[in-house]
Amino acid sequence: MSHRQPVRISDIDKFDTIIDARSPAEFALDHIPGAINCPVLSNEERAQIGTIYKQVSPFEAKRLGAAYVSANLARHLHDTFHDRPAHWKPLVYCWRGGLRSGSMVTWLRLVGWDAQQLAGGYKGFRGHVIERLESLVPRLRLQVLCGATGSAKTRVLHALAAQGAQVIDLEGYASHKGSLLGNLPGVEQPSQKHFETLLATQIGQFDLERPVFIEGESAKIGRISVPMALVEHMRQAPVIEVKASAQARLAYLLRDYAYLGADAGLLATKLGYLKELQGKEVVGRWQGWAAQGELAPLFAELMALHYDPHYERSQARNFARWAERRTLEADDLADACIAALAAQVMQQAGRS
Repeated sequence: MSHRQPVRISDIDKFDTIIDARSPAEFALDHIPGAINCPVLSNEERAQIGTIYKQVSPFEAKRLGAAYVSANLARHLHDTFHDRPAHWKPLVYCWRGGLRSGSMVTWLRLVGWDAQQLAGGYKGFRGHVIERLESLVPRLRLQVLCGATGSAKTRVLHALAAQGAQVIDLEGYASHKGSLLGNLPGVEQPSQKHFETLLATQIGQFDLERPVFIEGESAKIGRISVPMALVEHMRQAPVIEVKASAQARLAYLLRDYAYLGADAGLLATKLGYLKELQGKEVVGRWQGWAAQGELAPLFAELMALHYDPHYERSQARNFARWAERRTLEADDLADACIAALAAQVMQQAGRS
């Protein structure tokens, strides 16, 4: 079926390939999940065209832009699209569904492919993401998973997903573990927009009649802000607390954060941010352990002096239903025990 009219967001699954014709920088900031980037203007070309448009004339900008677009389209036809069959059906978008995607669609159609253009482009898709978050988040049957630092909550979420549960992994979408030491080695956090795209895409796949499990996060995960609608809904949801022993938590943290020992200088710098809260003497001791690679005593004191007191103070304040929470005890956080915890969480949720 060929619409030959701009396509709506709801119809994108009918296409073989989604093509983002914007520049690589725009694509990196955010894009439709599953799209491939085939820019008709590079980052440098786009910047140059914009400068000429403002400082010289729109005509000169369009003339040079046409030359760049033609060259880039020729390259994509020769390389990226060379093996696409005659019945290939791509959907193309740019910023607003204008000249960049329109140019690509024109050439793809001249070849004989049933190429079509996304109505409103990325801007329209972005509006769809915001609308989906606003409309679906309040309808989610959230079950909030809480527990002190080192309780393996994220791993329990992953085990829940493996057992068929519906899960929102905020830390996974944010590429951050949600604490002072939560940066993942060699991994940049996504843009705020891409985080929201990942979140909205996941929520859009849920059965709203079934529970959705989520970790009890703060309003920020690293530099990413959790949408306030989700934060507020989470604060009112039923709570299941994983209450793991201090020994089990320490063993888990030593496994899960072992990479922190690889850069003692960076670890010491981050610990320095706690001087105002913990005092120079305590933080100095922690930094000494970091320099020596002594993570066991460091993590033990971080739990006892920093994370646990904050956890105790914040839970009743942040979660309206904290007093009626259901608690699951854990003395071991090995993989098999985490899977068993996930099964218990599902059972607890079924009774709510």
